[in-house]
Amino acid sequence: MPDSSTPAASFDITRVVRPNILRLEPYRCARDDFSSGLLLDANENSYGPAYQACVEQEGGQMHVSPQADRLQLHRYPDPQGLRVKQRVLALRPGVDGVDNVFLGVGSDEIIDLVVRITCQPGRDKILITPPTYGMYRVVASINDVGVAKVPLLVDGGAFQLDVDGVIAAAAADPTIK
Repeated sequence: MPDSSTPAASFDITRVVRPNILRLEPYRCARDDFSSGLLLDANENSYGPAYQACVEQEGGQMHVSPQADRLQLHRYPDPQGLRVKQRVLALRPGVDGVDNVFLGVGSDEIIDLVVRITCQPGRDKILITPPTYGMYRVVASINDVGVAKVPLLVDGGAFQLDVDGVIAAAAADPTIK
């Protein structure tokens, strides 16, 4: 175990991400190049929001309510979530910038993405510590990834991670990611 005077090794993401994922070209959408105007190539609705709930009738004329127009429901949101990430940064002053904030649509999506970018289907495994969240097994099955298990230590209701067991399992099987 290193002492506190030994600097921690830095994490290198390229050592855990699948090589084919690292070779991907970043997706660029029209929103990356244009901040105003209608993006017809993104299937945005040039007539405004299509929801009847957003339409008001006034003097026999139908028009988009001012609130619906402000919400821009006929436009795709910023795909990078920049404004949301900036608000997250305000709550987490130790984070070094928006490039270090990841947003997902709930933990299920994030778990799936982590497994997909780090595990080779049909070869790799994830390690879980039951009893645990059931979605880990579901995601592993969907992605054709094996599951190794090191149960939690539950003596006396402790529910503690078996650190030695996890280290031993990972050291014994290089396919565990």
